[in-house]
Amino acid sequence: QVQLVESGGGLVQAGGSLRLSCAASGRIFNIFAMGWYRQAPGKQRELVAALPSGGSTNYTDSVKGRFTISRDNAKNTLFLQMNSLKPEDTAVYYCNARIRASQGMRIIIDDYWGQGTQVTVSS
Repeated sequence: QVQLVESGGGLVQAGGSLRLSCAASGRIFNIFAMGWYRQAPGKQRELVAALPSGGSTNYTDSVKGRFTISRDNAKNTLFLQMNSLKPEDTAVYYCNARIRASQGMRIIIDDYWGQGTQVTVSS
């Protein structure tokens, strides 16, 4: 069973930094695109940063120059370094990955989500 587990969220003052991690586990053959999403109260989930397999990173405009997405392929881990945090960055942050993995007797490609980690930025 593939699992994505996020960590690193918390409470920080405006201007501070946090580093989120997302570790993928299970009988994984390949991890293709990975990304971070966030959902603020009363708002739809939005893409924050994406790291396509073999492609260039892309960011939503509001975080460009402040957030950096990266991955450690050897450890199947995705990161999001968040600097110069603002109160409007407050949200639950979710990791998403497209993974080719063994599921019982089958090998399938599917999208997986982590459980989310809360980021709260105080003014």
